[in-house]
Amino acid sequence: MHGRRKAREVALQVLYSLNFVSLDVQKALDLFWGNFIAPPEAKEFAESLVEGTWSHRAELDGLIAGCSDNWSLSRMPKVDISILRLAVFEFLYCPDIPPKVTLNEAIDLGKTFGSENSGAFINGILDAINLKLEKENASNPLD
Repeated sequence: MHGRRKAREVALQVLYSLNFVSLDVQKALDLFWGNFIAPPEAKEFAESLVEGTWSHRAELDGLIAGCSDNWSLSRMPKVDISILRLAVFEFLYCPDIPPKVTLNEAIDLGKTFGSENSGAFINGILDAINLKLEKENASNPLD
Protein backbone atom coordinates (compact mmCIF):
# COMPACT_ATOMS: atom_id res chain seq x y z
CA MET A 1 0.00 0.00 0.00
CA HIS A 2 1.79 3.03 -1.26
CA GLY A 3 -0.66 5.33 0.55
CA ARG A 4 0.23 3.89 3.93
CA ARG A 5 3.95 4.25 3.24
CA LYS A 6 3.44 7.92 2.40
CA ALA A 7 1.31 8.32 5.53
CA ARG A 8 4.11 6.88 7.66
CA GLU A 9 6.59 9.30 6.09
CA VAL A 10 4.28 12.21 6.87
CA ALA A 11 3.69 10.93 10.41
CA LEU A 12 7.43 10.63 10.96
CA GLN A 13 8.04 14.19 9.79
CA VAL A 14 5.36 15.61 12.08
CA LEU A 15 6.42 13.48 15.06
CA TYR A 16 10.05 14.48 14.53
CA SER A 17 9.12 18.16 14.49
CA LEU A 18 7.12 17.78 17.71
CA ASN A 19 10.40 16.89 19.48
CA PHE A 20 11.60 20.45 18.92
CA VAL A 21 8.57 22.73 19.07
CA SER A 22 5.93 23.17 21.69
CA LEU A 23 2.83 22.76 19.56
CA ASP A 24 -0.48 21.05 19.93
CA VAL A 25 -0.57 17.94 17.70
CA GLN A 26 -3.47 19.27 15.65
CA LYS A 27 -1.66 22.57 15.09
CA ALA A 28 1.44 20.70 13.92
CA LEU A 29 -0.68 18.66 11.52
CA ASP A 30 -2.44 21.78 10.25
CA LEU A 31 0.93 23.44 9.60
CA PHE A 32 2.13 20.37 7.72
CA TRP A 33 -1.02 20.14 5.59
CA GLY A 34 -0.75 23.85 4.86
CA ASN A 35 2.45 23.11 2.95
CA PHE A 36 1.97 19.57 1.63
CA ILE A 37 -0.82 17.51 0.14
CA ALA A 38 -1.58 13.82 0.28
CA PRO A 39 -4.39 11.53 -0.82
CA PRO A 40 -7.31 11.53 1.66
CA GLU A 41 -6.61 7.94 2.83
CA ALA A 42 -2.96 8.74 3.50
CA LYS A 43 -3.89 11.94 5.31
CA GLU A 44 -6.38 10.14 7.57
CA PHE A 45 -3.92 7.34 8.39
CA ALA A 46 -1.07 9.80 9.00
CA GLU A 47 -3.18 11.86 11.39
CA SER A 48 -4.27 8.78 13.36
CA LEU A 49 -0.62 7.67 13.63
CA VAL A 50 0.58 11.08 14.80
CA GLU A 51 -2.22 11.61 17.31
CA GLY A 52 -1.97 8.09 18.71
CA THR A 53 1.81 7.97 18.86
CA TRP A 54 2.12 11.37 20.51
CA SER A 55 -0.60 10.73 23.07
CA HIS A 56 0.94 7.36 24.06
CA ARG A 57 4.60 8.42 23.92
CA ALA A 58 5.27 7.82 27.64
CA GLU A 59 4.08 4.22 27.33
CA LEU A 60 5.96 3.77 24.04
CA ASP A 61 9.15 5.27 25.47
CA GLY A 62 8.96 2.85 28.39
CA LEU A 63 8.81 -0.13 26.06
CA ILE A 64 11.61 1.24 23.89
CA ALA A 65 13.84 1.98 26.90
CA GLY A 66 13.17 -1.50 28.29
CA CYS A 67 14.38 -3.16 25.09
CA SER A 68 17.30 -0.92 24.15
CA ASP A 69 20.31 -2.30 25.98
CA ASN A 70 23.04 0.25 26.59
CA TRP A 71 21.05 3.04 24.91
CA SER A 72 19.07 5.60 26.85
CA LEU A 73 16.46 7.54 24.91
CA SER A 74 18.45 10.73 25.49
CA ARG A 75 21.37 9.22 23.55
CA MET A 76 19.27 8.14 20.56
CA PRO A 77 18.87 10.34 17.51
CA LYS A 78 15.46 12.05 17.49
CA VAL A 79 14.61 10.62 14.10
CA ASP A 80 15.25 7.07 15.36
CA ILE A 81 13.15 7.69 18.46
CA SER A 82 10.33 9.02 16.30
CA ILE A 83 10.46 5.94 14.05
CA LEU A 84 10.57 3.61 17.04
CA ARG A 85 7.60 5.32 18.70
CA LEU A 86 5.61 5.14 15.48
CA ALA A 87 6.33 1.43 15.01
CA VAL A 88 5.63 0.50 18.63
CA PHE A 89 2.35 2.41 18.43
CA GLU A 90 1.44 0.27 15.41
CA PHE A 91 2.42 -2.92 17.27
CA LEU A 92 0.16 -2.01 20.18
CA TYR A 93 -2.76 -0.14 18.64
CA CYS A 94 -3.08 -1.19 14.98
CA PRO A 95 -4.06 -4.87 15.09
CA ASP A 96 -4.93 -4.82 11.38
CA ILE A 97 -1.24 -4.26 10.50
CA PRO A 98 0.96 -7.37 10.72
CA PRO A 99 4.02 -6.77 12.92
CA LYS A 100 6.29 -7.85 10.06
CA VAL A 101 4.88 -5.03 7.89
CA THR A 102 5.40 -2.50 10.68
CA LEU A 103 8.95 -3.75 11.22
CA ASN A 104 9.85 -3.56 7.52
CA GLU A 105 8.32 -0.10 7.13
CA ALA A 106 10.20 1.20 10.17
CA ILE A 107 13.51 -0.17 8.89
CA ASP A 108 12.88 1.48 5.52
CA LEU A 109 12.08 4.79 7.23
CA GLY A 110 15.32 4.49 9.20
CA LYS A 111 17.33 3.86 6.04
CA THR A 112 15.68 6.80 4.28
CA PHE A 113 15.58 9.41 7.05
CA GLY A 114 18.15 8.24 9.59
CA SER A 115 21.86 7.60 9.62
CA GLU A 116 23.64 4.73 7.91
CA ASN A 117 23.21 2.66 11.10
CA SER A 118 19.56 3.51 11.75
CA GLY A 119 18.05 0.56 9.87
CA ALA A 120 19.99 -2.03 11.87
CA PHE A 121 19.51 -0.14 15.15
CA ILE A 122 15.75 0.13 14.63
CA ASN A 123 15.54 -3.50 13.55
CA GLY A 124 17.27 -4.70 16.71
CA ILE A 125 15.10 -2.74 19.11
CA LEU A 126 11.82 -3.46 17.33
CA ASP A 127 12.64 -7.14 17.08
CA ALA A 128 13.15 -7.26 20.86
CA ILE A 129 9.93 -5.33 21.50
CA ASN A 130 7.95 -7.54 19.12
CA LEU A 131 9.25 -10.71 20.83
CA LYS A 132 8.39 -9.27 24.24
CA LEU A 133 4.85 -8.39 23.10
CA GLU A 134 4.37 -11.83 21.51
CA LYS A 135 5.42 -13.51 24.78
CA GLU A 136 3.05 -11.29 26.77
CA ASN A 137 0.19 -12.05 24.37
CA ALA A 138 0.92 -15.79 24.53
CA SER A 139 0.73 -15.74 28.34
CA ASN A 140 -2.48 -13.65 28.27
CA PRO A 141 -4.49 -15.15 25.36
CA LEU A 142 -7.85 -13.80 26.52
CA ASP A 143 -6.87 -10.09 26.36
